[in-house]
Amino acid sequence: MTHAPALPGEASRLAVADLARLASRGDLPRLADQLRRTGGCANPIHLKGFRTLVHAPTGAVWNRYSTDHEPGGRLKVACGNRRASRCPSCARTYSADTFHLIRAGLAGDESKGVATSVRSHPRVFATLTAPSFGPVHNRPDTGACRCGHAHPKDSPLLGTPLDPERYDYAHAVLWNNHAPDLWRRFTIYLFRTMAKMAGLYQWQFKEQAKISFGKVAEYQRRGAIHFHAVIRIDGPDGPDTPPPPWATLALLDAAIRAAARRAGVPLAAAGDRPARVLQWGEQVDVRPIGAFASGEISERAVASYVAKYATKSAETTETVDRRILERHELDRHDLPAHPRRLIEACWDLDKLYPGRLLAHWSHMLGFRGHFSSKSPTYSTTLGALRQVRADYRAEQARADLRDRLLTAGLPDLDDLPDAETLVLAHWAFAGAGNSPGESMLAATIARDLHARHTTDRQEMRAQLAREEGDFAWTAC
Repeated sequence: MTHAPALPGEASRLAVADLARLASRGDLPRLADQLRRTGGCANPIHLKGFRTLVHAPTGAVWNRYSTDHEPGGRLKVACGNRRASRCPSCARTYSADTFHLIRAGLAGDESKGVATSVRSHPRVFATLTAPSFGPVHNRPDTGACRCGHAHPKDSPLLGTPLDPERYDYAHAVLWNNHAPDLWRRFTIYLFRTMAKMAGLYQWQFKEQAKISFGKVAEYQRRGAIHFHAVIRIDGPDGPDTPPPPWATLALLDAAIRAAARRAGVPLAAAGDRPARVLQWGEQVDVRPIGAFASGEISERAVASYVAKYATKSAETTETVDRRILERHELDRHDLPAHPRRLIEACWDLDKLYPGRLLAHWSHMLGFRGHFSSKSPTYSTTLGALRQVRADYRAEQARADLRDRLLTAGLPDLDDLPDAETLVLAHWAFAGAGNSPGESMLAATIARDLHARHTTDRQEMRAQLAREEGDFAWTAC
């Protein structure tokens, strides 16, 4: 028997009482089935509506589904939020999709449209960081922090300024806000730089090679964005074609570092803020990605690392994970001083840079880009992965409907031409979230599903490691 996760004090009593109320309605098994289908979503969307299958020539109704017969007269569907702080269940799904997307571009996957020959292409794992906005408390590899003390890993001081009054908060949030533009310029300069280093005109480079990437954004403890990216050189038609002989790891490494030094986003003067050029920090890390026992970081380790941070938001810096509509809302949040000052800097600069929506994105410390993105030819898409799940669920529903039609003596769906079948449907938003008892039940389901999937993944990884002799993933 599964035990519900403990909740503190009064909340636990309310949840148990609400669960008893739900059980008294007599539809608790169906409610549990709905929650299970959402994966134990913490904030499901409620829908009301119907779906009717009609035989067009005769107008006969062969099947009708309506939410009137569901618990509470509503159908719950997963919220799909990628933030782990908002919905751990949906965040795990997003993370798993990101893992498969990144790994397909590293190891190849015919089912996802990427040839396995991509493993022989030059590939690196690059990290581009923000510049310094002022000295902060840290944990250097040798010695103590500049404050004279050695901080533990969980110290709240890590990432906070040594001198908050001299820390450039305005520069920090403006850099976060323009980081996606800086990445775009970096990719342009990377193409141009690589062509120049290869001794080719840009049009010649396009005829011989193509640069592909998949990246994810991560917050450092100081609240600054940095990017982790898998960057790969393909042939002119993408991953299905081999790169030219001159495309080497050494060339890719040198081009990334040169492009990072050159890329910049000019920022005009505004109010008392001087004009400046926003650039990458001095720390640029480029590591070759190996195939299994090659001695370099493994494909699984890279994919797992990227997937892990695809669901992390600004909550890693102890700020809020939802939009702040009015500045005075900050008084309702118990925020540490450093992230609060970053948020306040967004509001202070909002009118100086009206097109940048700094106040709108203040909960993200100014950052307004996608947390994970890729070039068109890197691998499959998140939409395609979601469609596979949707098609699987649709086929399950179709098989169930087929059985019911045959039981009722009606024709098999597969025997009917599409022109004779009409689907009439109407759906409307009817709310969101769970009651206390539903939340307890959803949390239990999510925990059990996560434990089962974790066990399955561990067994699969152990089997693959035995077959391939690569244990690098254990460090991820």
